[in-house]
Amino acid sequence: MTVHVPVRPATTEPHGRPAGTRLPGPAQRSSPQAGERLRPLTRRQIEDRFAELGNLYAQTSGGGPRAWNVARGAFLRRLAADVRRPGFGLLIAETTVLTGCAYGYPVPGGDPPGVRGLERYLTGSVLPVAASGRLFLVSGIVVPARVRREHHDRAWNLARRLQARLLAEHDAVLGVTLVDRADGATVRALRSWGWRYAEGDTLQSSVLGPYGVLVLGP
Repeated sequence: MTVHVPVRPATTEPHGRPAGTRLPGPAQRSSPQAGERLRPLTRRQIEDRFAELGNLYAQTSGGGPRAWNVARGAFLRRLAADVRRPGFGLLIAETTVLTGCAYGYPVPGGDPPGVRGLERYLTGSVLPVAASGRLFLVSGIVVPARVRREHHDRAWNLARRLQARLLAEHDAVLGVTLVDRADGATVRALRSWGWRYAEGDTLQSSVLGPYGVLVLGP
């Protein structure tokens, strides 16, 4: 993902399409502890609010109406594909309006080959968690710009609340996301929300691509 505040997606799916780890767009208020209400949507509710989710994404994508339309369409196509994945979950944040969301799906358990293509990106420390069935791929985090700029180290920061609740909803031991090593702004934002490099002190790339692994968990 490239960042120009707002930004495009931060992760890439194992099958080579962009996924939607999203960073901030137009300034909105950061989340106080008793601010946005978080709740999961069922697949039927996601279908009912598809247009609204697309609008939220477009509003954080930057640029003019043409850029919004392109970003919105691409996001909705990715979301429609992800919704069909086993275990997919989407969590929204709302006040009187939709203010953010986070979504993803569990990595299939069993032997490491069951990771369905992700194994080429995952490091040795992550594969055992994948094999246990308690690894969750965070495909996207969509939040306003202020959430990235302010209080990013506080537990009530909206991005932190969304990602923590998403993992808890799916009983995941570890969250994982893929990020372009060259996308420093995205890496910094994720790191400020508690994500860490899967191995060592630097973001390693896969031998098969430019994407590195960040993890979230104990």
